[in-house]
Amino acid sequence: MSNKDNSNVTLGVLIKNNIRNYSMFLMLVIIMIVFAGLTRGVNIGSRNFTYIFIQYSYVLILAVGMVQVIIIGGIDLSVGAVCAFIGAVSANVYNTGIGIFPTILISLVIGGAIGAFQGALIAYVKIPAFIVTLAGMLLFRGLTYIYTNVNPIGLRDDGYKEIASGVFNIPSLEIQIGGTMWHMTALLVGVIIIVGFIVNEIIARNRKIANNFDYLPMHFFILKIVLISLFIFGLSQRFATYRGLPKVVIVLAITVFVFHFIMKNTVMGRYIYAVGGNARSAKLSGINSEFVNVVVFCFMGILAGLAAVVSTGYMNSALPQAGNLFEMDAIASCYIGGVSASGGIGTVIGVVVGGLVMSAINNGMILMNIGTDWQYVVKAAVCLFAVFYDVFTRRRSGLG
Repeated sequence: MSNKDNSNVTLGVLIKNNIRNYSMFLMLVIIMIVFAGLTRGVNIGSRNFTYIFIQYSYVLILAVGMVQVIIIGGIDLSVGAVCAFIGAVSANVYNTGIGIFPTILISLVIGGAIGAFQGALIAYVKIPAFIVTLAGMLLFRGLTYIYTNVNPIGLRDDGYKEIASGVFNIPSLEIQIGGTMWHMTALLVGVIIIVGFIVNEIIARNRKIANNFDYLPMHFFILKIVLISLFIFGLSQRFATYRGLPKVVIVLAITVFVFHFIMKNTVMGRYIYAVGGNARSAKLSGINSEFVNVVVFCFMGILAGLAAVVSTGYMNSALPQAGNLFEMDAIASCYIGGVSASGGIGTVIGVVVGGLVMSAINNGMILMNIGTDWQYVVKAAVCLFAVFYDVFTRRRSGLG
């Protein structure tokens, strides 16, 4: 085999081949710039950045699970109601004095069990995912009302809300600069992430070169590294100049890393994409597609349990009406983040960016005092455009 130079890629070809992957980043940048003009820069302030991650972290966590469900050609309409139910149960568990970490573990187990049960109905009983999860939405919403007696459940102390609104700082790394307290822990973590990202990208590129796969030319590769590193550093700088690194960002980062690794570097991840691409062919290839479906819905349930803890901590109480439209925000984040409505295509990183797009839109409209009615209209239009864009790009590339 000849050792051809697969890095001979023009800018036009690069954009065409990666437009689905990079357009969401461009959309996020445009939205932030537009709202910066409309809000006089308030939306890009350190305080507002921290607020976005604390308030909308549940969307990003749920989107990480929802992307896997949509990739296999499914849907989960129950996650909002499941969040409300688990949030109520976890509040009472925490109020026994058991502590936050056992409470989180119990929440994850309950969520995983709910997800596995729904997945089994879908995979083995062959009930469509839409019907199973629609029934689950109604079931767990009703159970939440029964369990709470339609009354909020308060928390015994502030320990629970630390996971949602608390910050992680090392006191010895706090420095006063020009009247602003810099919490250098956030910057240190950002630098560590950047170094890890660069090393990982270099290793991945070298593997592609060694195996004669297509790889980015060096100048495009360096540009990609620089832009993403600047984004990470800028985000950590925003955290450092307000309160410090939010604990929920650490939880989110670990969640994203774990499931990104599963999807990209494990057999189960390859099975998920195979089932989503063509379930019948995957079955004929020896993949247990039913088991894959159960695992994916189990993952979704576990992440719904985690989102329940985060949202309950943010509200500092378990509300009977909690979780309303959570599933819609998660699904919209997936489609905006490049997940195909036909299944088989999507990435964890992409849906996180899609979730940030939704969060930036919500936050920008709130800062502009736009009413809830118009917020729904705008989000509906964005979601519809994302699905249209998916169908359009698939047809142009001959995939649909």
